[in-house]
Amino acid sequence: MKVKKLLHTRYRVNDIERTVKFYREILGLDEVRRHKSPRGSELVFLKAPESEETVEVCYFPSSGPVQVQVDLTHLAFSVDSLEEFGKHLAAHGLKYSDGPTMKENGGGFAFVDAPEGYEIELIQSAPKAGSAGY
Repeated sequence: MKVKKLLHTRYRVNDIERTVKFYREILGLDEVRRHKSPRGSELVFLKAPESEETVEVCYFPSSGPVQVQVDLTHLAFSVDSLEEFGKHLAAHGLKYSDGPTMKENGGGFAFVDAPEGYEIELIQSAPKAGSAGY
């Protein structure tokens, strides 16, 4: 027996509303549901417009504060243009924490830090048809 598909990824945070605001306003994710778990965790599920998988943001203060290590993990999202997304970040008083790094084929990638310190990778695919990505 094997698993069938990825459903969601969970990130525990210290400030759920600040994090949800970032994911909604900066990344453009949609909030698809919100509830409390049986053990009392506050859970918010968010989804990118063209994805099936969700990101579960969890607030569970009784487990202690979240301390994200550098380069521990990241989420990656595709964007049409790193340049345009950089302008979007600037309009919100933010900037890339790393990059953008562009490839000769026109693809590239950059990172921005979410409120808790988790990295978000933005990937611009190469414009050529049939390209495997950045």
